[in-house]
Amino acid sequence: MRKVVAAGVVAITLALGAAVALASSTTSRAPARLKTGGVKLSTSFGWTGLSRNRAPIITGFDLWFPPGSQYNGARYPSCSPNKLDAGGPAACPKGSIMGSGEGIAFAASTTTRPKITVVNGGAKEVLFYVVMNNPARVRKAVIGHITKVSGKFAYHLSAVIPQELRVVAGVPIKLTSLKITAGKGKWLAITSAPSGIEVDTSYSTGFKTSAQVLIQNS
Repeated sequence: MRKVVAAGVVAITLALGAAVALASSTTSRAPARLKTGGVKLSTSFGWTGLSRNRAPIITGFDLWFPPGSQYNGARYPSCSPNKLDAGGPAACPKGSIMGSGEGIAFAASTTTRPKITVVNGGAKEVLFYVVMNNPARVRKAVIGHITKVSGKFAYHLSAVIPQELRVVAGVPIKLTSLKITAGKGKWLAITSAPSGIEVDTSYSTGFKTSAQVLIQNS
């Protein structure tokens, strides 16, 4: 299995009460002699440029995957959000666990580091099970809804962050970085050299940023 790396940074600043977004990403592309098949996708994102007092809460993500990418969730064991919320990854079929990740977020005067387990949700969903221990212990599945599209992109993944993860014990959680690695067998695959992933981030301010993240096969 090959590894596909997508790395990007979204920097956010506030000027005169209005949000202004800047975006940058890697510029390397998949090599010409690309072998198709199952891949492992590693992503790393950062949202920087604001103090912990002025940073907004991230409320959702939209990822747009390019032609040449393929999602095969229907072919693997899956788990439901209810089962995951009730019993964690241990309650799901072993073959449904597809990856892991971690984040860093402001939590008032401290920093919290949520741990993430990526779980197959079937043909139209991927689940991100989040565990935080600070400022209080909370466990919740974030549902990523996957839709097959046509034209410029092949798939659209949309995820809304549940309220339980936005404010914990009365403390706003303000994500500053996120790393996720996912893929097993041909759960994620490439059929031709993919271009880039578009990442849209929504915030509690009502503002949205977009970043183009190019893909490197390694």
